[in-house]
Amino acid sequence: MKKALNIVLVVFAVCLSVSPVYAEDKDLELAKKNIVKNFKGINPHNIFHSPIPGLFEVSKPPRFFYVSADGRYVLDGDLIEKSTQRNISQGPRNRSVAAAINAIDEESMIIFGDKSLKHTVTVFTDIDCGYCRKLHHEIKKYNELGIRIRYMAYPRAGIGSPSFKKIEDVWCSKDRKKAMTQAKNGQAVKSIKCNSPVKTHLSLVSMMDINGTPALILENGQIVPGYIPAARLAAALNQMKNQKVSTQRRKER
Repeated sequence: MKKALNIVLVVFAVCLSVSPVYAEDKDLELAKKNIVKNFKGINPHNIFHSPIPGLFEVSKPPRFFYVSADGRYVLDGDLIEKSTQRNISQGPRNRSVAAAINAIDEESMIIFGDKSLKHTVTVFTDIDCGYCRKLHHEIKKYNELGIRIRYMAYPRAGIGSPSFKKIEDVWCSKDRKKAMTQAKNGQAVKSIKCNSPVKTHLSLVSMMDINGTPALILENGQIVPGYIPAARLAAALNQMKNQKVSTQRRKER
């Protein structure tokens, strides 16, 4: 009798612990239905609870925002935890950007450095940008310090501009890497018509709210505006990687 009573108590305790999770899942499933219904192209797997009841995190790479449970209201901004001043939106936003960048076929990029290098940085570049040229003049140094550079196109003057034509000529060239170096040195590149990815790259830029070049996208999706010298960038990336390893080791203990 005592044994049977113990079994009943254990089952009852398990049910109590599971019930709140079930309620949360039910709320999440309802929110997913409402949000997917009201927003085109949202994957329900990219909808999560936020720290605020009734408000849900939504990722539509590269965009990240918050939506109310009924799908009627959108918050496009940062949530700051007042006690710590921590930006709790930054992590999920970075992951959304990283997902969008990783979904781009590397065939559409111009890459300096092989996959064996320790770090990969994606750079939105413009042929006529002075600091973009300064970055490219250090391309060997970046590679020597373990940084693989993947170029994507961002002609800031827009479609139809001279800058757009220059960068499209580079992407349409048979030897893209050679053409990129020529263009960054102010040399003309032979114009060849092709189905270039430049417009696709531009559309991604507008969704990420990037306003200048060069714009660096780190592997974790963090957007870093402007030129960073090779040595300083390598030091920062190494520090980030070491911190990540230390955090993982602490979690495994």
